[in-house]
Amino acid sequence: MRAGPSQEEIRRHNLGALLRHVHLGGPTSRAELTSRMGLNRSTIMALTADLTAAGLVREELPRETGRAGRPSLVVRPESARVYVFAFDVGVDRLVAARVGLGGAILDRRETVRRRGPFSLEEIVGPLAGFARQMRRKTRSDTVCVGAAAAFSGGVDRGDGVVRFGPNMGPAKDVPFAEEMTRRLAFGMPVKVGNDANLGALAEHSRGVGTGCRDLIYMHGDVGVGGGIIVNGQLLGGHGGFGGEIGHMVVNPKGRLCGCGSLGCLEAEVGERTLLEAAGRMPGVPRGAVVPQPGAGQGTGMSASSGTGRGPGASQGAERIAVAPGDANEEPETPQVTGAVAVEVKTGGHGESLIGRDAVRAVVDAADRGDVVAQAALSRVGDWLGLGVANLVNIFNPEMVIFGGMLREVYLGSAAQVRSRLAVDALAASREGLRLRTAALGDDATLMGAAELAFAQVLADPLEVLARAGS
Repeated sequence: MRAGPSQEEIRRHNLGALLRHVHLGGPTSRAELTSRMGLNRSTIMALTADLTAAGLVREELPRETGRAGRPSLVVRPESARVYVFAFDVGVDRLVAARVGLGGAILDRRETVRRRGPFSLEEIVGPLAGFARQMRRKTRSDTVCVGAAAAFSGGVDRGDGVVRFGPNMGPAKDVPFAEEMTRRLAFGMPVKVGNDANLGALAEHSRGVGTGCRDLIYMHGDVGVGGGIIVNGQLLGGHGGFGGEIGHMVVNPKGRLCGCGSLGCLEAEVGERTLLEAAGRMPGVPRGAVVPQPGAGQGTGMSASSGTGRGPGASQGAERIAVAPGDANEEPETPQVTGAVAVEVKTGGHGESLIGRDAVRAVVDAADRGDVVAQAALSRVGDWLGLGVANLVNIFNPEMVIFGGMLREVYLGSAAQVRSRLAVDALAASREGLRLRTAALGDDATLMGAAELAFAQVLADPLEVLARAGS
């Protein structure tokens, strides 16, 4: 029989729990912490004293309370002193940020990257350079307690190897975590997670899904990914590849997906499908037909239609940037090898847009009465609604959150999504269901990476801080 936890184990657990409350909930009074944690006042006072001595939190008098009696001290995270590095590797952008305890973004850098096949240097070089830039600007008394990245692809949770990335070229078995750890050389491993999974964690912990025990986060970034929270925990699957909802087949005779299958959800609702139907992709006429659920074989957007290029491909003039220098002598603004500024002439509209800006442009056009844009959103929204209905029937979530590019798609097609849910989702499963857009916006995946980086210090604050400061 295993012995019960020791007093030291209980103390470490309580320190982590208190720090998590302040990290996620912001400044909190001792009285509130006493109530939330179910501990007595003297224990809360001892825990906050330990965390204050370690430089993780500070205590201060509250602002005017309007109440009689001695006010309870407020515990605040030391956001400016304790931080992590968070990275977001998207299909067409790279983001690096220094995020303070409590979730405040203290500094950030961002650059574009070309779509398609990539080398590790094209991604690791700029991100490592960005991190060094930001670290050089920190005060001498600050401490980095972790680093993590969100990657648009399938990530092995054991070793941080990117196993596949159908929208990023033949990305297969790429040792991204290992290489980022080596190039940063900060004395700590870089953790890596799937971007949609981390987006789900972020929205669940500090976004629109706070307080929900069961939710599904749907993320669009050219393709579609998902993060599924069940009973408060991320559903990762056996190898950590769970949540690939974009590869749920909804139309067996539909469009060719980047994974090689026909009619995956991401093939029917992804960026390229919407832009083609709205006449905003080169070589595709305005008003091309996207088959609706139940319409049988595609009539105009089948696997053989389109330009013959895979999902995520781009056309137009390229401007190739200069590669970054040596890892230890990076330029002030690191650039991506093969980075491009893609110019897309969209059916006579004159925009030079691709990615989320292009999707937003379609939604804006529909709002202004563009009938072709409205029809494209209606049809894509119908397929999106079918995918959501399937997920609702399987997982019975309390909330479905649309993030990334899907945030804009949902805002432009909410009526179609809800109509499809009313037809295809079980009445009992959709009862009480809430459909929401990501509160963290385009930073949901970046903030998810930050939460992954903070995980260890929140589990054992004093031990991690001691290692980071050694």
